[in-house]
This record gives sequence, C-alpha cells and structure tokens, in this order.
Amino acid sequence: MAKKPTKGAVDIRHYDVIVAPHITEKSTLVSEQNAVVFKVARDATKPEIKAAVEALFNVSVSNVNTIVQKGKTKKWKGAPYQRSDMKKAIVTLKEGQSIDVTEGVKA
Repeated sequence: MAKKPTKGAVDIRHYDVIVAPHITEKSTLVSEQNAVVFKVARDATKPEIKAAVEALFNVSVSNVNTIVQKGKTKKWKGAPYQRSDMKKAIVTLKEGQSIDVTEGVKA
C-alpha cells in the first residue's frame, strides 16, 4: 500500500494540477472577494486542486469552484478549427490569505 503524502507536502502531481493563473478582467474583480482563478488540468478534481494550491502557495483554501470552458470554433484562412477545451478553478481563500500570481511559485 502506498504512503499518502503528509498535509502541506509538495508532490510532483501538484505542479501538473495547476497549469497557470488565469488573468482577465473578471478574475481581477473576483480577487477583491479573496479568490484566485487558475487554469487546471482537465482531469483534476476539487480536492486535488485544493491540495495543490495549499501546498504550492502555503495558503488555506476555503472553497473551490470549477468550470469547463468549451473551445470556440474559429477560422484561419477560411478553414475552421476548434480551440481546446479548458478547465478553470476559482479558488476562494480564507480571510487574511492572499496569493500574488505575478510572483509565481516559490520553490
């Protein structure tokens, strides 16, 4: 039986779960309510996302909401193509916690 990682320990999978921060006007407005938006892996679950954010950024997460954004159909030189689907996670932090997404992950 495999050992379970201890709480707060950084696992290699954590780096695969959190792909990138999602910086838009809406995500900036949400940050005023103590939340951060991340692009995450398509197969990531809410508990995995929570564990990854807590381990990578040393913060306490109170809630995780996920959204699967379907890829748009676009045209390039008249030929249609499909953008990839993307999964986003809105991570709400506990009061007093914050993440500066411009810094990145501290190793």
